[in-house]
Amino acid sequence: MPTRKRGRPYVYPPTVILRCFIVRIWFRLDSNNGLHVFLNTDCRYNHKLALACGLVSIPSRRTFDRRLKTISTNVKQMISTMGYLFVTECMADPSITATDSSLLKAKGPLWHKSSMKKGIVPCPGIDTDARWGYSHTKGWVFGYKLHLSCTAGKFVVPLTADVTTANVPDNKMYIPLTSSPFSVFSLPYVLYIIADPGYDDNNLYKYSKKVLGIDLVCPVERYKSTSKERLEIVCFYQSVLGQAIYSQRRISIEPLIEHIKSIFRICPLSVRGFNAVSAIVLLSVLLYQLMVYYNCTTKKINPKSIKYMLGTG
Repeated sequence: MPTRKRGRPYVYPPTVILRCFIVRIWFRLDSNNGLHVFLNTDCRYNHKLALACGLVSIPSRRTFDRRLKTISTNVKQMISTMGYLFVTECMADPSITATDSSLLKAKGPLWHKSSMKKGIVPCPGIDTDARWGYSHTKGWVFGYKLHLSCTAGKFVVPLTADVTTANVPDNKMYIPLTSSPFSVFSLPYVLYIIADPGYDDNNLYKYSKKVLGIDLVCPVERYKSTSKERLEIVCFYQSVLGQAIYSQRRISIEPLIEHIKSIFRICPLSVRGFNAVSAIVLLSVLLYQLMVYYNCTTKKINPKSIKYMLGTG
């Protein structure tokens, strides 16, 4: 059996390409063509940025398009590693963490369900990877979903993140968010995870307790047929301690997600296709972590104040 030959090696190493995309997000450039033009501009400042990225020549727009679709897995690992760093360097308290999701509107026209079922794309520009999802606050949204976990103490920072289409239920992403080998959820410091009713799932309570050694705290109702095992969860949630823990959710995960969406302008999205969307959204979370970490290490009074640091491209 003939041995498989290695594919063509990358002209631009992954770390170089990653820096280029960080530049795109930092300067709020809406497209890869804009990134190519920006880095190729005959200006001393732009030349310095290109050199800082490790570039000898500027990649084409097609190269950026192709490489953007390949980096989301690596970025997810980097986000988890940064979350681990915040905790192990005692910058953030992970004893109470929170998880939630937020819908992101797709770029371009809507693809209505009637046409979707028939496999008909009625007009150009529709993101055919996107799907419909429902939120009690936003109603029906055609697009994607950012899933995020964060600390819920005085200092709120992202710990893990993932992206799915908008139709994926929150409870399906709980285990992927908490099971990364780079995740803080493997540390003994985490005691509780707080989440909204979308995570009220007996399997998740068992997984949290038996696998992670953590209590999942969700709004849960008591019924006549409620099992004894579930009654314990109900009693804890309704207790003074349970309510105090759950109250941290609305001042941690919810404002954090909206803050990231606002800073990096990721809703509505500026790209089409699942892989490109995942990369841009996850890179935004990673850049947020990096900027907050930089502010922490340089002793800024408010490390989460980062809008002033961004370019206005």
